[in-house]
Amino acid sequence: MKNRPTNQTTPTPAPPELRALAVGLLDELAAQTSPLAAAEPHPWQAIVAACPNWPPTAAQPPATPATGQDPARAGHDTQSRPQATGQDRTPGGHPPHSPGSLAAHDRDPAGHRPASHPGAAAGQRREPGGHQPSGQDLRTRLEAAWLGRAVGCLLGKPVEKLPLEGIRALARATGNWPLNDWFSERGVPPEVLAAYPWNRRSAPTSLAENIDGMPEDDDLNYPLIGLLLLQRRGKGFTTADVARLWLDELPAGRTFTAERIAYRNLLLGLEPPATANHHNPFREWIGALIRADVHGWTNPGDPAAAAAQAYRDAVLTHTGNGVYAALFIAAATAEAATGRADVHTALRAGLAVVPPRSRLAEAVRLGIRAASDEADFDLVVDRLHARFGHYHWVHAVPNTALIAAALTHADGDFTRSVCRAVSGGWDTDSNGATAGALAALVAGSPGALPHRWTAPLKNRLATTVPGFDGIGFDALAHLTAQEAARS
Repeated sequence: MKNRPTNQTTPTPAPPELRALAVGLLDELAAQTSPLAAAEPHPWQAIVAACPNWPPTAAQPPATPATGQDPARAGHDTQSRPQATGQDRTPGGHPPHSPGSLAAHDRDPAGHRPASHPGAAAGQRREPGGHQPSGQDLRTRLEAAWLGRAVGCLLGKPVEKLPLEGIRALARATGNWPLNDWFSERGVPPEVLAAYPWNRRSAPTSLAENIDGMPEDDDLNYPLIGLLLLQRRGKGFTTADVARLWLDELPAGRTFTAERIAYRNLLLGLEPPATANHHNPFREWIGALIRADVHGWTNPGDPAAAAAQAYRDAVLTHTGNGVYAALFIAAATAEAATGRADVHTALRAGLAVVPPRSRLAEAVRLGIRAASDEADFDLVVDRLHARFGHYHWVHAVPNTALIAAALTHADGDFTRSVCRAVSGGWDTDSNGATAGALAALVAGSPGALPHRWTAPLKNRLATTVPGFDGIGFDALAHLTAQEAARS
């Protein structure tokens, strides 16, 4: 989801009068009451109450806060914005673990669990914490998940922002359709390259002929930031903690769309939830979703706790369906991390934490249904594009539907999962990353992933996130498993 132009849409800045008009329109829109508010709640307790099959959690249910304060706002003074202090760093660059105490109203609220809905399977109830994998088993799965995320992201990088017909044309030109391997420029006719040029920033590091380790990408940077957050603040982090960490450690130039607007709003002195709401037309895009994996990885077998963490992360930048997409992926990932769930069970666990009348839930159900009904995935993609083509290509609704469709159609196969997610277009690298991580968790180990995918990564990840540049995926799995084990 990276490499956007600075102003996100055009090669040159808009004139001042147009910018002023845009600001006025955003203010007018913010003053309107959404006709979808009843079906798409935003406060945490309202989301939980809207989900009839909300899963149990291993966490102790808290007392309901007397103030009704939203969990995302807990833990910081509402009169001051987060300050970048940098005081949590250790000399070696690896931050200490300092979870602090967690106020009751900032913990996972686990008291609203009405009966089931069509998106969740019967008999899905579990004893909280009853399906925890062993430490070594979890580390093995997490190494696969980090690798799978990198593979899917890298596969989608050269065709990011290309139209669906361009992706198909480039792959067909090299006999790689249906997509089954890395994209390559070798053998592509000049007229095809001229009509559909590769993503100019990504192609030098992401085509088959030039891959040399995993290059930097926000689809990997954000899981690293999430890991750093857990190392410093523990699972009881607040949204204010996320904001402080971003100001301390995330370069503004590495943020895009909703994240860049929220970053700007922090610098202006705004606090959550205003950081997500104020002049942010991207707040239902895919950015929160790509930050969600780490919350599932560190809560294996506890989708409710994973969703609660993802919520506190997501509301810094997103609202509505942008938040729901993060909850969906976090819960599905937590279910898959046990090693006892197939991909379909994981997707059902994800749907259980999404308000069932929301556009996101309806889109995911359509994606799953289309993938279940149609043997030809190209036809599934055509159906999704016909239904959701009016959305922006980075919006959470179409992209989450495509991820769910790709995983369903692939039925747990890693190669088919990443290739279907990327071949469906829209936000190709983000979709490939998310599908790859979940499919790799289900596969269970790095050895279960085909060598042609993992070998070019050379167990090396490039990043500007402090302390992680050049790190191996095995080391990342070890660090992530440590955070999963923390209470």
